[in-house]
Amino acid sequence: KNRTGMLVPVFTLKLNQKLIPRLVTVGKYDGKHSCLTAATNGNKVFIHNPHQKGLPTLAGGGRLTASLSDSDISFLNIGQHVTALGVGSLVGGATDALLVGSQTNLLAYNVDRNSELFYKEVPDGVNAITVGCLGNRPSPLVFVGGNCSIQGFDQHGEDHFWTVTGDNVCSLSLCPFNVEGGNELLVGSEDYDIRVFQDDELIAEISEADAVTCLCPIEAERFGFALANGIVGAYRRDQRFWRIKSKNQPICLHSYDANEDGVPELVTGWSNGKIDVRDSRSGEVIFKDIFSSHIAGIVQADYRMDGKEELICCTVDGEVRGYLPAGQGDSSRADVGSCVAELEMLQDLSAKKQIILQQLKNFEVNEKVAREPQAQGVGLEGVSMAPIPISTSLRTDLTIVMPNPKSKLTPHVELAIKSSNGVGVRALMIFAEGLFDGESHVVHRAPQKVTDELKVPLFPDKDIATDLNIKAVVGHSRSKQCHVFEMTRLLPQFSLYLPCKLPSPPSPSSETPHPLGRVEFQLNEKREAVLKWIGDCFLYPPGEDCVLKPDYLHVAYMSLRTNTPLVIKIDNGKAAIETDDMDLAGDVIQSLTQRLCISNLRSTADFPKQLQDLRSILDKVNELHSARQKLSSEMADNSGIIKNLVLRAEDARMMNDMRSMRKGFMQLYELNRDIIMGYRIRSNNHLELLECLRIVNQAIQKAGRLRVGKPKTEMVSACRNALKEKNTELLIKAIKTGS
Repeated sequence: KNRTGMLVPVFTLKLNQKLIPRLVTVGKYDGKHSCLTAATNGNKVFIHNPHQKGLPTLAGGGRLTASLSDSDISFLNIGQHVTALGVGSLVGGATDALLVGSQTNLLAYNVDRNSELFYKEVPDGVNAITVGCLGNRPSPLVFVGGNCSIQGFDQHGEDHFWTVTGDNVCSLSLCPFNVEGGNELLVGSEDYDIRVFQDDELIAEISEADAVTCLCPIEAERFGFALANGIVGAYRRDQRFWRIKSKNQPICLHSYDANEDGVPELVTGWSNGKIDVRDSRSGEVIFKDIFSSHIAGIVQADYRMDGKEELICCTVDGEVRGYLPAGQGDSSRADVGSCVAELEMLQDLSAKKQIILQQLKNFEVNEKVAREPQAQGVGLEGVSMAPIPISTSLRTDLTIVMPNPKSKLTPHVELAIKSSNGVGVRALMIFAEGLFDGESHVVHRAPQKVTDELKVPLFPDKDIATDLNIKAVVGHSRSKQCHVFEMTRLLPQFSLYLPCKLPSPPSPSSETPHPLGRVEFQLNEKREAVLKWIGDCFLYPPGEDCVLKPDYLHVAYMSLRTNTPLVIKIDNGKAAIETDDMDLAGDVIQSLTQRLCISNLRSTADFPKQLQDLRSILDKVNELHSARQKLSSEMADNSGIIKNLVLRAEDARMMNDMRSMRKGFMQLYELNRDIIMGYRIRSNNHLELLECLRIVNQAIQKAGRLRVGKPKTEMVSACRNALKEKNTELLIKAIKTGS
């Protein structure tokens, strides 16, 4: 690996501005000069332009104003809390537009002309912005991720793209996920998933261990990701190359060819002020640096106008540092960087040498100890350095445990580790994504309590297949030297489901009532393929009460997490999933179609309870929209009255009519109090509306998971049209029938 490919700093700036983390970008607003742009305090966005002393069009009457203290900086007044920033060309040329998102609006601004391109209301809010062409679309769009939804706007602010996700969107990125075709849209959300959209179609869904806060394209088919719990890694399509975890939080990601080998590296900015550059294929650190304050953002631009693209790192205190690869930077700094890299390589080799020497010493001690007791006729259990038998092996078992009703434990999966010849299992370390806090769990027993078997309860929160990476410490009870066994066991996706009797028709006396929710679809696969899927994805095979015939299958499981039944039925190619949980039905269909390689699946669904709840939510949304319009109208009327009162009070002051002036200001005070109260009501109304829209979008996303491929895209599009027309019955029909 080319570890001499160091970065050297080539310039440093002090902007004397506070930068908000993750809200940093760079753009060429005149098509030529790169300008650093970031959100700052006071609901403003500042633009640093060292190439021109003040933008030439600041007198145009727009939002952009010059800084009084620094001629290189201009401010864009937003008037709302800035939640997202983006830059990109909306017409395909070299001139970039600045995109600013807030909790309710999206602003597209032409900085060079100091004028708005469009100002769009976005009810779902703006959490993330990216600009570019998606798939085979000829024109770039502004993609906006908000409250469980994604929208795409053209240069005029017209909506040309809409889809839903499972939770609030945290990050967006355009990346060539497949070699053929154009870019795909990568979406990271709070429900721990990375979703990949090819045009309107969801083509991949990757589950992670926490909210996906950053996504970054590296090169064709490869992208980097960062999670809220401190994990950073890289994927090639849906296969993860590597990942690392830190106690600090990753703030931003960027890809940059730091060692000039033609392959971009992944650059990470951290909350402790550190930046590190990692080999994008292995995760090995090839460069790192530290700042005095938190990193706010990392961008790339030719900021010195010398034809070289610098890696530009910014901190929350306004410090900006630009880097170049050692071969392009100052020669003396490059020599120092090369020496530092060689010293680091020497330290790594020295550490590996010490590990190998320690292992060799352990082998020699084991060999010596193994000979001495046998010569003296002493058992190994009484020797402090006794090795375990060579034939020792470990067996793993997964079972479902139903605890005593008086116990505080809930039903769970129990992992049992047992040695083959009675040697004690002294400790256990399990690493599993999303299963434990911190992704790891350690069990260590006192020497007097060591036995040949160790059991660990597992409590999976979601129906996701998880690899259990196990490290078991094995040794005699009095031995000071133990042996570590490493193994991997797969926890099936539907591990918390126990076979049960087939549910009977609904009745008050029925122990296992028949679920009311149902999804029906055509399935032409053989029964054996479905049974193999059940055997791989469930912990236990179907129960004795199930019906298995050549063209007929009828099995039932009980969810121990929700205590509701799941019924799978196949009759001459007609399949049905019966459950009252729409999420579970979607998980079953997605898992089954992925295993059977089904690319398109159309289905009909009916979940009476969820659809009735959705009707109530849609009625509430309409009421909140009406209330919002009424409040906005009242606020506009009050604003006009305030202007008149101020003018009248000022006239009274100039005429020395103090009585009328006091009366005017008293009326102004009362009206201002009413406006503040109205604003609070409007704010609460907005939060309630956001929550209702979130539930609606999630319902559409859940219904989409009941279909696969093109039918899913058609259903989401039909739901979008129904929402635009405010037609509740049309939306319910689209969810039920998919069209």
